[in-house]
Amino acid sequence: MTLPTISTTLKDTRPLRQLALMTLVLALMLAQAIAAQARPDSFADLAQKISPAVVNITTSTVVAQGTGPSPIVPEGSPFEDFFEQFRNRQGEGDRPRRSSALGSGFVISEDGFVVTNNHVIESADEIVIEFFSGETLPAEVIGTDPKTDIALLKVKADKPLPFVSFGDSDTARVGDWVLAMGNPLGQGFSLSAGIVSARNRALSGTYDDYIQTDAAINRGNSGGPLFNLDGEVVGVNTAILSPTGGSIGIGFSMASNVVKRVVDQLQEFGETRRGWLGVRIQDVTDDVAEAMGLEKAAGALVTDVPEGPAADAGMLAGDVILSFDGKDVADTRSLVRQVGNTEVGKAVRVLVFRDGKTTTLKITLGRREDAEAAIPVAQPGGESQEPAEKTMLGLTLSPLNDELRAQLELDSNASGLVVTDVDNLSEAYEKGLRAGDLITEAGQQKVAAISDLDDRIAEAREAGRKSLLLLVRRAGEPRFVALGIEE
Repeated sequence: MTLPTISTTLKDTRPLRQLALMTLVLALMLAQAIAAQARPDSFADLAQKISPAVVNITTSTVVAQGTGPSPIVPEGSPFEDFFEQFRNRQGEGDRPRRSSALGSGFVISEDGFVVTNNHVIESADEIVIEFFSGETLPAEVIGTDPKTDIALLKVKADKPLPFVSFGDSDTARVGDWVLAMGNPLGQGFSLSAGIVSARNRALSGTYDDYIQTDAAINRGNSGGPLFNLDGEVVGVNTAILSPTGGSIGIGFSMASNVVKRVVDQLQEFGETRRGWLGVRIQDVTDDVAEAMGLEKAAGALVTDVPEGPAADAGMLAGDVILSFDGKDVADTRSLVRQVGNTEVGKAVRVLVFRDGKTTTLKITLGRREDAEAAIPVAQPGGESQEPAEKTMLGLTLSPLNDELRAQLELDSNASGLVVTDVDNLSEAYEKGLRAGDLITEAGQQKVAAISDLDDRIAEAREAGRKSLLLLVRRAGEPRFVALGIEE
């Protein structure tokens, strides 16, 4: 009998190998699909692990009796004596009373540091921490940061306390599972599950970086932790969006990467120490970018440079900050956060766009908390005596004189063109210009006379620009506005 040749054998087994390969591919695809659809059967093991580090917080404050709501009784009414007698029978009168409030928090170290919201403990005379075991301990305030609504407390325990650690909130993805734990509506320890609904939400604060979640958060959950499935804190439950006051699935937790930096400073200094650049800024819009010759609408446009670190380094109003300390600046919000997260006293390189080219400035940062309440408003000098009014760009303009300076309560060294009227159908009106505004610069050059503005418009048209950048001040606050100049 003749044996088959090697080539014949390989040919005969090829279909089997192809079938095996296809089976393996299908198995891998099925495994990936199963993994993608996997859901935890239960959060019980995780809840058991993290619960001992979560605490309920009770605060009490002494308030004057008159500060609470009371019946509205017309003076001289026969009911006036009745309500006064009723209050006296209750032993109240004007005697101060104690008001209580509830919140949540979590332990971050075995020696008793506790994180919560600032609004949970604000103005409290007494703070009591209740642990999962039922034990209660008084707490003292180590430091607070109203800007991020974070507070750090400390309790003294006679044994090491169970604690949880911060996770990296930047790795939290929309759709990831999260757990919220706390003391909702005073019901004691309670757990709710949901997902990350959105990232990088801003509510009202300068340093806001909220994780939005549909995990149920109610009153009393404030200050409690938002956990990932590894049992790490990725957020501090702070606020809800609700027309009813109860959870409708839109809750906000301050991202842990923000909280951790604040907590580290509160532990070390008892206060926050944020970097300060010393500029006023606004976002770069498409029309502003076009007017300045920028390739794209990005960065932070400097509207004013009062006395401070940036002024000392030579920064000017009209500069566009493109990068800070080696990182690109997307907009004003990102710049504020980058500066605030940088060490006070650090010398950083700031790349700015000025007069069609880039310039690098080296700036030593100050401390925001020291300078925040004392930023002066820089006003350009000079004066124009030109009397005539003129209407252009949808604006009726008049040179600033002593009479207008007095009406607008401007400093004696203020100069520019006063907007005396605005066409309601004009682009200028749509962009918020109003009578009483003061235009101090056009095309990043000072204007004191109407002829100055005419010259700037002509120059921009000759350069092929479609819009002109104006620096407008209202009540001392500056902002840039780009208006179309096409004929």
